[in-house]
Amino acid sequence: MGEEELEVEKTSPACADDQREDEAKTEVRKVKKKKKSLKEAVKGEKRGVCHVRRVPPRMDHVKLRQVLSQFGEIQRIYLVPEAAAAQMNRKRAGGFRGQAFSEGWVEFMKKSVAKGVANMLNGQQIGGRKRSAFYYDIWNIKYLSKIKWDDITDEIAKRHAVHEQKLALELSAATRERDFYLTQVDKSRALSSIEERIKKRQKVQQESGEISNLPSEQFEPKVIRQFPQKKPVADEAGKIKPRLSKDILAGVFGGQ
Repeated sequence: MGEEELEVEKTSPACADDQREDEAKTEVRKVKKKKKSLKEAVKGEKRGVCHVRRVPPRMDHVKLRQVLSQFGEIQRIYLVPEAAAAQMNRKRAGGFRGQAFSEGWVEFMKKSVAKGVANMLNGQQIGGRKRSAFYYDIWNIKYLSKIKWDDITDEIAKRHAVHEQKLALELSAATRERDFYLTQVDKSRALSSIEERIKKRQKVQQESGEISNLPSEQFEPKVIRQFPQKKPVADEAGKIKPRLSKDILAGVFGGQ
């Protein structure tokens, strides 16, 4: 027992030193992360964002970066994919069959560059190589003042959430319509089966001669419908006519 106690005493200080080293490393990592986040925040304040309201067909983020990077350094680009319905209609009409984008955002490293690019290119022809598909397209770009990339990501997340809610509502409405249709089909099948049974029973009874004199209408289900009726107006109301007093007539005809 004495030897085991000595071994525990020898190993316990080493374990304590290891824990202290791990804690020191974690603290150093936290400090580094804070410094990086502060640097990113400072850099983010210097950056500027432009909104591309219309992305020409056959243009993706790679080609857009190639065209706009000649004016300044670009940090990030995000393009919104085209809606599925619009894409299907375009493909059916024989148009471009690849992936198209409706709008996008471009983040430049400097606000001055972003503002200058928007002022210079907005309303101008894209140009470039004449063989390119978007050579004759017009730039529709705007500088977004006081808006950062985090604001754009939040807006995109909200749009996705709203889109998912709309899809959920449409799906629930479609399921309700389907269930109602199925219930109506089951009811119609049940009524048709009842009518067939009644007709078969009628044929059997007619062949046996039990109720040959009875009409076939007695075996068919009768539907009685009641409609709300309005009460008629009393005839005396039309007989009552307004009469003018003698004083009024005397004032009109000069007292005669």
